[in-house]
Amino acid sequence: MGRDRIIFHLDINHCYAQIEEMKYPALRDVPMAVGGHEETRHGIILAKNDLAKKYGIKTGESLREAREKCEDLLIIPPSYDDYIYYTGEVKKIYRRYSDHVESFGLDEAWIDYTDSAKLFGDPENIVRKIQTEVKREIGLDVSAGLSWNKIFAKLGSDRKKPDGPAVITRDNYQETVWPLPASDLLYVGPATTRKLLARGIHTIGELAVYPQKYLKKAMGAAGVMISVFANGGDTSPVAESFVHPPVKSVGNSMTMVHDVDNPEDLRAVYYVLCEAVASRLRDHGMEGNVISISLRSSGLEWYGCEKTIERRTDVSETILETAMELVMRLYDFEKPLRAVGVSVSGLRPFSPVHQLSLFADEEALEKSRCTDLAMDTIRERFGYYAVQRACTAVDPELTSFNVKEEHTVHPVGYFQGRKMTVD
Repeated sequence: MGRDRIIFHLDINHCYAQIEEMKYPALRDVPMAVGGHEETRHGIILAKNDLAKKYGIKTGESLREAREKCEDLLIIPPSYDDYIYYTGEVKKIYRRYSDHVESFGLDEAWIDYTDSAKLFGDPENIVRKIQTEVKREIGLDVSAGLSWNKIFAKLGSDRKKPDGPAVITRDNYQETVWPLPASDLLYVGPATTRKLLARGIHTIGELAVYPQKYLKKAMGAAGVMISVFANGGDTSPVAESFVHPPVKSVGNSMTMVHDVDNPEDLRAVYYVLCEAVASRLRDHGMEGNVISISLRSSGLEWYGCEKTIERRTDVSETILETAMELVMRLYDFEKPLRAVGVSVSGLRPFSPVHQLSLFADEEALEKSRCTDLAMDTIRERFGYYAVQRACTAVDPELTSFNVKEEHTVHPVGYFQGRKMTVD
């Protein structure tokens, strides 16, 4: 690759399901998927094995939809602690060959091998060696891609060639990458795909040669970015191992145990979510001023909006009131709601000093923050359920969840949908 960088992308195939198969080998002989608990309505397919894939089962669909395709499908509840442990062990192997290993979720990572080539030798041989070591030492299969940039390296691993890494070079990328659907390109989601299709852009090659000025006019900076990616112009670095980018947003979301058809019940759910978000903000030592919500109706329609508030906050009451204001502006409850989320962005390090506002009740704000801190202390010492808001006791079945500690995983695109800004 000459003077170009040498970038690997490695992906643990159907990660959650493969880890379960590694733990319990008999699962390899039956159609199996890792999914949420159907009785608590967290009924989403998170990963599936190869036998389940043959039935057309897809990540992100409901358990009910999956069982319609395969009535004998075995659903395994997720074991997040195991997934974190084993993927961490895999990345320890990656770090034997470079000090630049950047995680992309639990199951994927980029490795910048450029400087390491002088020490370890031929990149393709090393990628195969990494795959072999992961299989021998951990018991997991890993797909690999190799290119001069992160975007094409990921495209290579997505091809999942079992006999070795997919190598994308400056000499072969036009015949290798350009015929692929534009939606295969990283950061080209469903909404962007629709915009591209409306302009007659179906493949990465068509995107690459489309006039960039028109993409910018239609999609802004995102249009320019994906045009650059399609032409192999990604120059983003692979982060050093153990160097974490600053937190840009903090949020929580959940599928509710039963549909909610009124603001009062939803407010109780949002109270729990906003407490978790506020507590996590305090854990990071951050505060933010952009409050975003997401809603999914029983008809599986997605809605979302956000509002920038005057003063940054890490107080659950402030986040809650803003979230409910957005809900009332956005949604009429003609259809019940099935899933909700809230997040805070526009973050900066917490400051105990704020500009006083003529319109804010400073005493009430301070009291609310002190209440949050007291609840954090009690829960840390005696457990989450040692103290609860009174409003959450009205429907304990709906609000008895610890979203901060009990990790809920949603498929990519959870927050995709109609987005607008509320002033």
